[in-house]
Amino acid sequence: MIAIDAMGGDHGPAVTVCGAGLVLDERPDLFFQLHGDEARINAELARLPKLKARSVVVHTDQCVAMDEKPAQAIRRRNTSLANAINAVKSGEARAVISAGNTGALMALSKMILKMMTDDLERPAIGCSWPNKKGFGTVLDVGANVTSDARQLIEFALMGAAFHRAVRGVEKPSIGLLNVGSEDVKGHEEVREAHKLLRENALGLNYHGFVEGTDLCAGTVDVVVTDGFTGNVALKTAEGTARFIKDLLKEAFKSSPLAMLGALVAGPALKAMAQRIDPAAGNGGPLLGLKGIVIKSHGGADVRAFSNAIKVGLSLAASGYERDIIESLKQFSQSIDEAEQAAIAAAAAGTSVEDKPAASQLEAAGNKVN
Repeated sequence: MIAIDAMGGDHGPAVTVCGAGLVLDERPDLFFQLHGDEARINAELARLPKLKARSVVVHTDQCVAMDEKPAQAIRRRNTSLANAINAVKSGEARAVISAGNTGALMALSKMILKMMTDDLERPAIGCSWPNKKGFGTVLDVGANVTSDARQLIEFALMGAAFHRAVRGVEKPSIGLLNVGSEDVKGHEEVREAHKLLRENALGLNYHGFVEGTDLCAGTVDVVVTDGFTGNVALKTAEGTARFIKDLLKEAFKSSPLAMLGALVAGPALKAMAQRIDPAAGNGGPLLGLKGIVIKSHGGADVRAFSNAIKVGLSLAASGYERDIIESLKQFSQSIDEAEQAAIAAAAAGTSVEDKPAASQLEAAGNKVN
């Protein structure tokens, strides 16, 4: 069972319900819970008899507006968004998909589902990023404006688990987004995270620093950054993709000869447009929660929303939650061991700097304690 916030996004049931129908065409074994205004949902289901037979409509006349403040959304417990998330908590649904208000989705998901471990403060939003090799994973793209060294490492662990589950890469390569590849570049937190990851105590396939140009080059499978930088990069890339598509349309309409060229190059242009289309990678998981929550673009069309549902299905069919919990447990143990080693070294009169990995893990632990 997949729970859908049918009222979320710019288009509501016209996209969310039809998106579920598109997925059902490929996966006729699925069941859906459609949360929202029963009349509007049923109006769409009337045109989709197969989906209607495989769906349950959970009515509420309340929904979260796209510009509503998260604090307001939390106080209203009977919205389509809250009800869909509660379906995951109760075990009725395996995942929830919403194109609605990101802040409200984040706040309600954290409040209702809770975090996987006590050490995790907030979820991280991951996204699929088109590159020369197919798709990479970038996180965080909006959940955490600033992130310390420990959080960046947690993002690396969660991003690796997500990429493994969705893309099938057993040991994905990981890079830290920075302003340069040299060790001295970047602010203190990203340099500290780089040191910790480079020690490789967690068994990750760490590549090192990567730059903005590496995002589309596919230099690494998973790119880790704070939410502010990640969100700016994401919106810039999406805007650039649309800009290029618009320029190509203008160019091929500029003259009869250009239009003829467009006709000849049509299949190749269509393939290129699909590669850079943000809809192709739509569906960002909120990683770190006790449950699968997928954020779709608010302006997603039917195909894009169906892709977000497919991301949820991929995670539901995988063991990524257990993967993340085990990785975070190992990380916490590494910090504890490093702290004990530092205490022992201090008691013995040994400089902590003589133990690089312990020193760095202790520093990360101090940022949390």
